Amino acid sequence: MGIAIRLLFLPLMAVAFCGYGVWGRSHFHKKPPRGVGRHRGGGKERSVVSSPADDGTRPVEPQPPTGTVPSDPATPVQPAEPCVFDVRAYGAVGDGTTDDTQAFREAWRAACASNSAVLLVPSDGTFTITTTTFSGPCKPGLVFQVDGVLMPPDGPDCWPPSDNRRQWVVFSNIDGMTLRGAGTIEGNGEDWWNLPCKPHRQGPNGSTLRGPCDSPTVRVQLLRFFMSRNLVVEGLRVENSPEFHFRFDGCSDVRVDGLYISSPANSPNTDGIHVENTERVGIYNSRISNGDDCISIGTGSYDVDIQNITCGPGHGISIGSLGVHNSQACVANVTVRNAVIRNSDNGLRIKTWQGGMGAVSGIAFDTVAMENVRNCIIVDQYYCLDKRCMNQSTAVHVTDVSYANVRGSYDARSAPIHFACSDTVPCTNITMSEVELLPFSGELVDDPFCWSAYGTQQTPTIPPITCLQDGLPEALLDNPDLSKTKARDQLDQLSAVEEQTGEQRSYHSYMILRLSYTIAVNCNYS
Repeated sequence: MGIAIRLLFLPLMAVAFCGYGVWGRSHFHKKPPRGVGRHRGGGKERSVVSSPADDGTRPVEPQPPTGTVPSDPATPVQPAEPCVFDVRAYGAVGDGTTDDTQAFREAWRAACASNSAVLLVPSDGTFTITTTTFSGPCKPGLVFQVDGVLMPPDGPDCWPPSDNRRQWVVFSNIDGMTLRGAGTIEGNGEDWWNLPCKPHRQGPNGSTLRGPCDSPTVRVQLLRFFMSRNLVVEGLRVENSPEFHFRFDGCSDVRVDGLYISSPANSPNTDGIHVENTERVGIYNSRISNGDDCISIGTGSYDVDIQNITCGPGHGISIGSLGVHNSQACVANVTVRNAVIRNSDNGLRIKTWQGGMGAVSGIAFDTVAMENVRNCIIVDQYYCLDKRCMNQSTAVHVTDVSYANVRGSYDARSAPIHFACSDTVPCTNITMSEVELLPFSGELVDDPFCWSAYGTQQTPTIPPITCLQDGLPEALLDNPDLSKTKARDQLDQLSAVEEQTGEQRSYHSYMILRLSYTIAVNCNYS
């Protein structure tokens, strides 16, 4: 009898240890999280995303030291098992038609309040929820696990009138969360794409037809992370978003790994991953095919590492567009390495509007394979959607951009290399090394376009780029922005050091330093 009573109490004790008897929880063992690196720069240490190995394998977890540490207890304390909050236990049906929004919100509240919690979307259901913001702060170790199908209502006609039409699921004010799973997030975007005001639905003489969505509020972004940090998104399939599939805005320390993102090639504005006002981002080992930018980098983005990405069809990897409506835009330290771009309108693109301010600097494209890509390498400082933009005298400065080991084939309808830079704020310090681009079919187009573009060819390129100019343009040397007080003070200090040491710098090196420092001041780089 005593043994029977003990056996009866075992499950109750397990529930108690898993959060004091909160309804709807069960157990499973979670794998330990992948390693996180440390910030290599000066100042305070910050956690950063870890890069994949060069061969495409995932990072190897650091092993604990062997031997006995004197301060360790004789019997190590086992980490607490995670608690699983299955949305069905909170009333979700998962039949593809029932509105399960309330069940998800209740499961989130419970999981958010528990350590090492897992909010589970089970594999045997299709769950529909309306616009929802999952807000923090939450307890550490939270995992949002999608093993089934998760989707919004089917098109604008089914969208609740009171719901926000700019975004569907938002994760806000989260510190330390993982979104993962073997399931699918289905965007049900087709009816949104077919609205008559969408840009691929053209009216007479190329005009855009007016329709029921002729409003800036109708731009549903599928998954948005806002003002959050220490995020991991991995292993999911995400498809058919009404517009952006993922958007990271105001975040830091983000790792995206092993995603499959898919929408038709003619689906408008369906960027795969958009990053804006976000720093220390790693995007790895993912495949993206859509109707717009594979990955887009917006203003305020710093230290973005992109590796082992396959794009296409789509519009390639883009920095921008930047500087719209005469705004200031700053992007720095972006690396794209070991990427493949296929059957795309663009390959590696930087696009800025006339009239903007700020800078794009420290951009490295290394080891990129192209296959049937139009505009393989393009910098466009005259970006405009309707060709009615007026010429303006200011621009976002593009500088310190390198292209190395970029090879493959291009669509011969356009020159494979296109540098269209501003007259007043030309592109500077562009470097080309081991660039070899041949036509996918047809004759060789050996006429790259350059306008106000300055830089160097470290090796001969195919096709030859004879239009890239050496040195720095007079337009920048005479730019009044270069006389800002802070920049001048720094340069005065440099001159004093030169006088004391007797070192002399060339005029070109001096102006490069002067220009680089001014960019840092204008964009508030640390």
